Amino acid sequence: HGTVTIGSVEKYITENAWDEGWIKPIKIKKEKEQSVGIIGAGPAGLAAAEQLRKLGYQISIYDRYDRPGGLLIYGIPNFKLEKQVVERRTKLLKESGIKYFQNYEVGKNSTLKQLREKHDAILIATGVYKAREIEVPGSNLQNIYPAMKFLTASNKKGLGDKVELFDNGTLNAEDKDIVVIGGGDTAMDCVRTAVRQNAKSVKCLYRRDKENMPGSAREVANAEEEGVEFVWLSSPKEFLG
Repeated sequence: HGTVTIGSVEKYITENAWDEGWIKPIKIKKEKEQSVGIIGAGPAGLAAAEQLRKLGYQISIYDRYDRPGGLLIYGIPNFKLEKQVVERRTKLLKESGIKYFQNYEVGKNSTLKQLREKHDAILIATGVYKAREIEVPGSNLQNIYPAMKFLTASNKKGLGDKVELFDNGTLNAEDKDIVVIGGGDTAMDCVRTAVRQNAKSVKCLYRRDKENMPGSAREVANAEEEGVEFVWLSSPKEFLG
């Protein structure tokens, strides 16, 4: 019958619990007056919000995007994490009394000082969105983009949003020769997304060999099966164009 992975078992148990209605909004034994403001609605912010709400604290989450979920909703491709899985969880937290403030950017809509005056405690859970620059000549040329910009555009399109940079072809890999630099799971998300967007060709450049790749071996195998070409022991010296 073959092996059954732990992930498959966990998914079956979780899905069965949702289907049977066993997962319900948080019931608070005793409400507390103190409030906590959480900046960031990604995995860390949502997890902290749930645990603090269970203790009875009043929770407000401030996030710069239009949907809660952070990397879960905009970073990880839908073929790895279905968005309805994230949305049902954030909906459950809302039903538990957690308040979301979307399209809210600290430093723009309010200062950190103002939020601190509003709440008894502040948790900063903004994640690491700033891309690491490649410091080689030509890195500022057109058609060179950080991974999150590409993945966010793809995920927003998959959610049914109008995405101008995708619609005009800027962040759409269709009929293009795509090169992804890096060997982690984010790089694998990019190459496999490009394949699904019908790229003409997809290459992955990594500075070490296959055995020393930081991304999961399964992700690499999946990418190879889907036609991605890996170029090992390679890194760019210069971009031309």
